[in-house]
Formats: sequence, C-alpha cells, structure tokens
Amino acid sequence: MDSAAESAPVKFTVVDYVVFALMLVVSVGIGVYSSLKGKGASSTQDFLLGGRDMSMAAVALSLTGGVISAIAILGLATEVYLYGTQIVTNIFGCALGVLLVRNVILPVVYPLKLVSIYQYIEVRFRSRPLRKYASTCQVMSSCFYLGICLYAPSLALSSVTNLPTWASVIIMGSICTFYITIGGVKAVVYTDVIQTMLMFFGVLAVVILCWTDVGGFDQVWDIAAQGQRLEFFNLDTSPYTRHTLWSTTVIGIFMVFSFLGVAQPPYQRFASAPTLAHAQRLPLFFLLGMILLWGVFYTSGLVAYALYKDCDPLTSGKIEKPDQIIPFMVTDKLSHLTGVAGLFVAAVYGGVLR
Repeated sequence: MDSAAESAPVKFTVVDYVVFALMLVVSVGIGVYSSLKGKGASSTQDFLLGGRDMSMAAVALSLTGGVISAIAILGLATEVYLYGTQIVTNIFGCALGVLLVRNVILPVVYPLKLVSIYQYIEVRFRSRPLRKYASTCQVMSSCFYLGICLYAPSLALSSVTNLPTWASVIIMGSICTFYITIGGVKAVVYTDVIQTMLMFFGVLAVVILCWTDVGGFDQVWDIAAQGQRLEFFNLDTSPYTRHTLWSTTVIGIFMVFSFLGVAQPPYQRFASAPTLAHAQRLPLFFLLGMILLWGVFYTSGLVAYALYKDCDPLTSGKIEKPDQIIPFMVTDKLSHLTGVAGLFVAAVYGGVLR
C-alpha cells in the first residue's frame, strides 16, 4: 500500500461538502416544486399515484432506484471483495421474479385500481382485520429495513467526515420525510430519477478511476482470478455452502417477489401507469436497470480486491468494518481528485433518499 494509505484518513474538503449538500438541496427542491405545481396534491389519487399519468421513463428509473438501496452499493461490493462473484448469479432468479410480477401479479392487481396493495387482501378474503394485520406487519418490517438503509450511507459519511452516525440518520430521515410529505409520489419519483442516475454514474466514476490505478479492467480480472474470487456456476447442493447457483436463484426470486411484487412503494409506481400494458413494461425496465446498477457495484468489489489483495485494510486496522472498504478505497486512492469523495457519498445517500 502506498504512503497515502499509511497517513490519517482523508476527510471531506469544502468542495466535497458542496457536492454533497447540492444533492440534498436538489432533493428538497424537487419536493417543494412538486408541491407548488400540484398545489399540495388535491386528492389521494394525486398524492399517492401521481394522477396515474406520470412519465413512464421517470417511473421506470424511480422503480429501479426505489428498490435498490444504499445497502446494495456497499453490501454487494463487500460481498464480492470478501467471497467472490457467485452472488452475481442471483440475477437469474431476479429475471424469473420479474416474469412472475409482470405476468401473474400485475394482471390481477392493476385492473382493480387500488390505492394500496393491501386493499387486495380485503377484496380477496373479505376481511378488513386481515388487511390491517398485513399492513401492520409491513410497517413494522419497513421500520427495521429502513433502519439498516439509513445506517449504510451513515457509515460511508462517517468514514470521510467527523459527523456522528446518529446525526447522519436524523438528517436523512428529516429530508426524506419533508419532501415526501409535501410532494407526494411525484416528488418521490422525480427525486428518484436524479438519485438513481447519481448512484450509477457516481459509483461508475469511482470504479473507472480506481481500476486505472491497477492497470485496467483486464488486470483487475486477472488478479481476481488468481485470488479465486471468480465463481459463477457452483452447482454444489450443500446448504452449508455460502452461495451456489441454486441458492442465489432462490434469493433472486424471493427478493423480487417481496420487494417488487407485494410491497406498497413499487405498487404505487405500477399504479401510476395509465394502462396495464404500460405497467407491465416497468418490471422489464427494472430488470435492465438492476443489471446495470448491480454490475457496477459488483465490479467495484473486484476493483477493491485487486487494489488491496496484499494489504487488506480490515486486517491492518485501517477500517473497522468490512462495509467501509469502498469508502476507504475512495479516500485512499482518489483523495487527490477534489470532489470525488463528495460525489461518492452523495451516490450512496441517493440509495436511501427515495
């Protein structure tokens, strides 16, 4: 490792703070603009479903960014860094899950013109208590999940600033609550568009800049192969193997079914489409967006491995948690490029401000 890594951790510069703050301001600004333009959303349909006449391109990007969180940016990269690429094959399961949502769930649910996906339970089983029970379970599940989502970008920010984790969580929670409350689903969708693009191009820029430090992607691939990090079709049937083709396929199906097929936030995006045909195109665009985003995240893990295969920052004590490897790589290798750290943390925050 070079001497820069031996010195104290690099912190945010003024430019980094400006880049990061700009993302927060834009998010709030979109919420305010949506509220003023829609006059506070005059009806439940406008507030929750955008009047069912929103741009399909915007909704498709929002659907992708709304499901893929900051956990994926840091978690998938860390998984590949530590254990290799077998996790990548969960995309096969995701494809099957997308077909299930597109061809089985949407044709049943969309024509009912529901506001909440949980209304279907009441319609199907004629039980309002059952609907309330399902809604309560989802709210409780979301509370736990959002706690994890808020922690991931806080971890990245604490790696490059002196801001405590609890303060970062409060900032994110407050901003999300504000622009969603005043702008409704339109604010969410159009903010998601900005944040999804930021996630993709922010992490892509880091990946490209860092792999040039190794000698190019071919060199990254060769180093990963030498370190036995390349594995794609492990057919082992043992349930004790960390990842196999079978287990990752099941993970992919379950993930898409639970996050995309029967959850309220994605349903609101499907319901905002003007027709069923339009709604059925959205899962296909989601799958394409997922492949692009996850591909960049997985590659960042390979790049980190190529850079630190002989000097793991975790075992050397330079980072405290495995999930800090990508933020550490950014500050360690790209600190000479003013604003890159701010761009990366903004990209990670974009995965939760949705």
